[in-house]
Amino acid sequence: MRPLAELPDEEARAIGIVLFDLDDTVLTHGRLTREAYGAICDLADAGLDLVAVTGRPAGWGEIIARQWPVLAVVAENGAAILRREHGGVARLVQDPTAKVRLAPLVSAVLGAFPDVELADDNAARLTDVAFDIGERRKLPRERVEALRAFVLGQGARATMSSVHLHASFEGDDKASGALRVLLLLRRLDAGAARARAVFVGDSENDAACFACFRTTVGVANVAPWVGRLTVPPRYVTEAPMGAGFAQLARRLLSARSGAGTAEAVRT
Repeated sequence: MRPLAELPDEEARAIGIVLFDLDDTVLTHGRLTREAYGAICDLADAGLDLVAVTGRPAGWGEIIARQWPVLAVVAENGAAILRREHGGVARLVQDPTAKVRLAPLVSAVLGAFPDVELADDNAARLTDVAFDIGERRKLPRERVEALRAFVLGQGARATMSSVHLHASFEGDDKASGALRVLLLLRRLDAGAARARAVFVGDSENDAACFACFRTTVGVANVAPWVGRLTVPPRYVTEAPMGAGFAQLARRLLSARSGAGTAEAVRT
């Protein structure tokens, strides 16, 4: 990984789409700071398309699609897409019965792991189930790995973020969901989308996007996850979480204005 200040101006100017994770990337310990939300607004005001790409539930995505200056939201690790349409929010879900089919798996997990709890956002989910491994309580690494192995043993997919372990029967990931949005809403094929977008994230469930897109950025707190990523982000910010996202926004905007310097990243 190279420092964000080394992102070439030409590459930064070519970016027209910002794909961003939420937890521990735009959000700082679960909170949306003034700095991070201001950076989102500044990017939107400059004409960039913004797409939230998150493991959070479709219910969160609906609120973000309504209230934030975003093109769309890819939620539940790629399985659900939310976008504003005709004054409301349109949902695109591959399999609306997916969560119902997960009920036996949830019962099996909670029976085998009495120390594991469901994440408190499950009521807003449509396609997956999330177990809390680091949001309200911190599960030891060996228990997380045992939980992951158990979910896989039940025939489901297991995807991990900095706060949740997700169980799903869906075949999508964050990259396939993001590419579907850009094809649907901007008529960009995969090659054009990869060339025009930057993805910024922080953890293991961002791996598909780190591998997919040409320009990828990790906020500083990605460091503990790098050994678990087949392809790490190409660039890394100096600051963690929302402050790191704001650094990326400043770097992109400074390049577009012709003032692309390392100082613009730090200030």
